[in-house]
Amino acid sequence: MKKISKAVFPVGGMGTRFLPATKSIPKEMLPIIDKPLIQYAVEEAIEAGVKTLIFITSASKHAISDHFDPKPLLRQKFTDEGKTELVDKLDTLTTQITRVFIPQGEPLGLGHAVLQAKEVVDDEYFVVILADDYIKPEKGVNATKQLIDASIKYDASVISVEEVTDDRVSSYGIVDVGNNESDVNLIQSIVEKPKLEDAPSNLGVIGRYVLSPEIFALLEETQCDKSGEIQLTDALAKLLDKPNNLYAATLKGKRYDCGHKLGYVQATIDSALDDNSISKQVADFIHKL
Repeated sequence: MKKISKAVFPVGGMGTRFLPATKSIPKEMLPIIDKPLIQYAVEEAIEAGVKTLIFITSASKHAISDHFDPKPLLRQKFTDEGKTELVDKLDTLTTQITRVFIPQGEPLGLGHAVLQAKEVVDDEYFVVILADDYIKPEKGVNATKQLIDASIKYDASVISVEEVTDDRVSSYGIVDVGNNESDVNLIQSIVEKPKLEDAPSNLGVIGRYVLSPEIFALLEETQCDKSGEIQLTDALAKLLDKPNNLYAATLKGKRYDCGHKLGYVQATIDSALDDNSISKQVADFIHKL
């Protein structure tokens, strides 16, 4: 298997759960303290060895491109003023990393978004990262690298999963991995957003994937669901037609679903309590509440 060096970031969604803020701000640009969700996701990918970032975007998401612009005039201003700490904050992306922006056109589901990357990815295995699945940065923990390592080991597609509560099962793709004997297990079945009583387990698929390029042909064959969207989970299920073709890696790390208000607030509080510049004041404030 070739080195896995491309990552797809589907960022074309409308972010309706965060209206009215997302009328003008992409949900991926919502900050956890002082850094937007998309930057955390990009940093995770780069740390895992990714060299090409492929953003599947929409006409209203220029802020994402702007965020990763080097801003040379602003850099010079801060340099002239001796504000080196602000210069460092402008380094959101190194010049060695390639950025590609592809318009999705219409937000027709995650599968449709991934399909737009076909020509850039070509015949390579690749990463998919959903930025609103925020995985708290911790030393020695990189969910994307975990998947890449497993994909290379098994020469197969690998997706990240974690246990979800019963009340959240119907909001996730759910996998069955049999005995769940290790951190990485062969998937027996996968179903999109089942009712609790129909779910094969409580292992929910989260927003980290390493996929074989064969997924593109399967996505092209996938029918739209009743909402008119192409679901990535449906194409993943077709990977199971071949043996030893799709694995699940149990997430190592703390994840927050920042596509929902509660997860976003929880992630912000957790991160604030880890920020040495404000942690004591935040803890005191929480205690007073």
